[in-house]
Amino acid sequence: MKYIEFDFWINLWVQYGTSLTILGFFLIVRKAFTKYIYRILLKLFRNSPTQFLTKLFIAFEKPLRWLFVLIGVYLAILNLPFQVMFEERIIQIYRTLFIVLLTIGFYNFSSESSVIFDNIEKKLRIEIDKLLIPILSKLLRFLIIAISLSVIAQEWNYDVNGFIAGLGLGGLALAFAAQDSIANFFGGIIIMTEKPFKIGDWIKTPTVEGTVEEITFRSTKIRAFRQAVVTVPNSTLANQAIMNWSKMGKRQISFSLGVKTGTSREKLANCIKQIEDLLKNHLEIHQETIFVKFDGFERSRLNIFLYFFTKTTNYGEFLKVKEDINLRILEILEKEGVAIAIPTRNLFVDKKGRLNKDLTP
Repeated sequence: MKYIEFDFWINLWVQYGTSLTILGFFLIVRKAFTKYIYRILLKLFRNSPTQFLTKLFIAFEKPLRWLFVLIGVYLAILNLPFQVMFEERIIQIYRTLFIVLLTIGFYNFSSESSVIFDNIEKKLRIEIDKLLIPILSKLLRFLIIAISLSVIAQEWNYDVNGFIAGLGLGGLALAFAAQDSIANFFGGIIIMTEKPFKIGDWIKTPTVEGTVEEITFRSTKIRAFRQAVVTVPNSTLANQAIMNWSKMGKRQISFSLGVKTGTSREKLANCIKQIEDLLKNHLEIHQETIFVKFDGFERSRLNIFLYFFTKTTNYGEFLKVKEDINLRILEILEKEGVAIAIPTRNLFVDKKGRLNKDLTP
C-alpha cells in the first residue's frame, strides 16, 4: 500500500514537472522569437514592394508573443491529470482567448496609419480625405469588436439573435431621438468627400462668410472677417450654396471710367489704346480676357468700360495690382490731357433767390 501511494506521488510530481518544463520551453521560444526571429522577419517584410506585410506583422506582434504563452500553458494543463469535462472547458476558454488575440491584432491593423486606406485609394481610385480616415478607422474597429463579441457569445452558447434584435429596436429609437446629430454626421461625410472647401479656404454662404478653421463630423467652424468664430451645423452647410473664393483661378476687376464730354475723338482713342496696351503687357494681369472699350455717352461724361482679371487671387496682392493699374491709368490720362468727369449739379436761382432749375448735365 505504501509503495502504491509512493508511486502515485512520484507520478504526480513527474506530471507537474513535465508541465512546468513545457511551459518553460515555450517561454524560452517566446523570448527567442521576440529577440531574433521577429526582427529577422520584420527586416524581410520591410524589403517587400508594399508595406502591407510589415504593418500586418507589427500589428500582430503582441498577439504572437502571447500565443506562445497560451500554447505553453495549454499543453502544460493537458499534461495534468484532470477530468475530461474540465479539459473541454479549458478548450472553450482557449478558443475565446485565440479570438481575443485575433481581435487585438486586427484592431491594431485598422489604425489611422494603416495601409488599408492607401490600398482602397489605389485599387478603387477613391481619394479618401485625411479628416475622414479617423472616423473610418473607428468604424472599422467597432465592427471588428462587434463581430468578435458575437463569435465569443456563440462560443459560450449564448443566443445573440435576441440581443441583436434589441439593439435594432434601441438603435431605431436612438435614431429618432438623435436625428439632428445623424444629419450633421452625414453632412460632415458629404463635406469631407465632395470637398467643396478645406481648412484655410475663404468661403461665402447665405448665412456666413469667412475663413474655414475647423471641420468636424458635427459642425464647421468659420472665422468671420470681424474675427468672430461662427459654428455652422454640417447638415445646414451641406444643403447651402457655397462660394469658395479660394478656388478662384483669377480675380475680376470691372469698372467704368468717365472722361469729360469735351474730350476729342483722337485723344479718347489714344487713351483706350494705351490702357489696353498697359493691361496686355502687365505681368500681374491675366491675358485671357481683357476688354477696354468706349462704352457710351452720358450727360456729362464719356464712358470707357474696363473688364479684366488679375492672376493673383490673394486679396491683399489683388488690391496692390489694382492700385498700380489705377495709377498708371491716371498717368496716361494726364499725359494725353484728358480730364476725368466729376459728377456736377447746376442750380439756377432767380433774382429773388428762388430755385428755378436743378439740372444734372
